Amino acid sequence: MKTSLEIVDEVASIVHQRMAGQQAGHGVDHVRRVHRNACEIQAASGGDRFVVELAAWLHDVGDAKFHDGVERSGEFSEEILCQLGVEPAIVQHVVHIVDNLSFRKRDSAEPLSLEGQIVQDADRLDAIGAIGIVRTIEFGAAFGQPFHLSGADPTDPNSPKTGMRHFYDKLFRLKGLLNTDAAKQIAEQREQFMHSFVDQFRRESEG
Repeated sequence: MKTSLEIVDEVASIVHQRMAGQQAGHGVDHVRRVHRNACEIQAASGGDRFVVELAAWLHDVGDAKFHDGVERSGEFSEEILCQLGVEPAIVQHVVHIVDNLSFRKRDSAEPLSLEGQIVQDADRLDAIGAIGIVRTIEFGAAFGQPFHLSGADPTDPNSPKTGMRHFYDKLFRLKGLLNTDAAKQIAEQREQFMHSFVDQFRRESEG
């Protein structure tokens, strides 16, 4: 019988294969950081490390942006874990996490377990700070969204969608949506850095 460590390593390998070539801030590099963040938060917060690691690796394996607008991460997670012989209860726990952690589904998502909250926090941490800035720029470049439009107010939700507006629509809201104390502590400095960047950018671009 495979150990938990062996299964996690196999899942990581499968995710690397399936997500090879994906960029726009949502590639394997993002998943690796989420896994690292999740392990750090779990060490401080408790919960089942095996479930946390599996959900962290699999949370974006079927990202809708790369599957014709259809979110398939839960479906792919179940397929992968069942093929590896993971216990059904653990499979369903991981699938539930993957299906309910995204910012996009926050109004319709079902409540998350502690393990789900940890992975959700890890994912949200990777959207803020220096990494969050770079990912916003990468996404805009890949999908033709400008970072800034002269004369547009990024704080206005009715203004054209830009990278700058994304900070106000989402990124500056994330720290307040975190679940665990460990994640909130990490987020504090990252959010301050983003505010400094946005303030400096607006001074330079708007005068």
